[in-house]
Amino acid sequence: MDVKQAEVNPLDVKTAGRTVEVFEAFAKSQQPLSLTEISRALEAPLSSCLYLVRSLEHRGYLYTVGAQRQIYPTQKILDVGKAIAAGESWIARLGPALARLRDATMETVILGKRQANQIVYLSVMEGPQTIRYTAHIGDVKPMHASAIGKAVLSALEPGELKKVIAKLSLDALTASTLTDRNALLEDLKQASTRGYAKTRGEGVVDVMAIAKAFLGDDQYGIGIAGPLYRMAERVDSHVEHLLEAYEEIQKLRT
Repeated sequence: MDVKQAEVNPLDVKTAGRTVEVFEAFAKSQQPLSLTEISRALEAPLSSCLYLVRSLEHRGYLYTVGAQRQIYPTQKILDVGKAIAAGESWIARLGPALARLRDATMETVILGKRQANQIVYLSVMEGPQTIRYTAHIGDVKPMHASAIGKAVLSALEPGELKKVIAKLSLDALTASTLTDRNALLEDLKQASTRGYAKTRGEGVVDVMAIAKAFLGDDQYGIGIAGPLYRMAERVDSHVEHLLEAYEEIQKLRT
């Protein structure tokens, strides 16, 4: 079935979103919650949360705890996650190369993929330093304000690039975000010439990142991100390590 032509029920979409939010609420609290607390976390009516919680209990994803009948997830969600991860064996194969890049730079290393006109993080290995760039698997970033997004854009053919740029909203995330299409195109041209993309406080204030893209049937990128002051001091060394990791990963992908 063509997804674009499929009719989407807004109620189903809302329920799916709230289901995800339930587990995110538990991840944030890291303790059992009452139905009222879940309702408050989701900013949803108590009756709707009751229906959702009972449905998840019936499927074995939630259970009640103690005399107060508080609610907490079972390990089933973890088992499902492990089963899904087992199907991403190619990402696991990249793990050692990404870890070496993290250890060589002491900064956070990210594997991301273009999804429509955004970048979704598939793997995140945070740097060991106390002050570091923090990110999570599943984070979604706009292409024009992320190093991986700009790396992917800079690797596109000129005709395709102009079509993609025309569709981007170019929202300002910080005062440094490139919101002018001509300025963004010039920045991407420079990235293509030097062989890697970079951001300086464009997605997150005081954070600098560099990235290199892999294009094929899908469009991926690896990036290094950290505090701007520290990244700027070592950018030449980081670029060298980034390109080495890129070559290693290219061999693994073939």
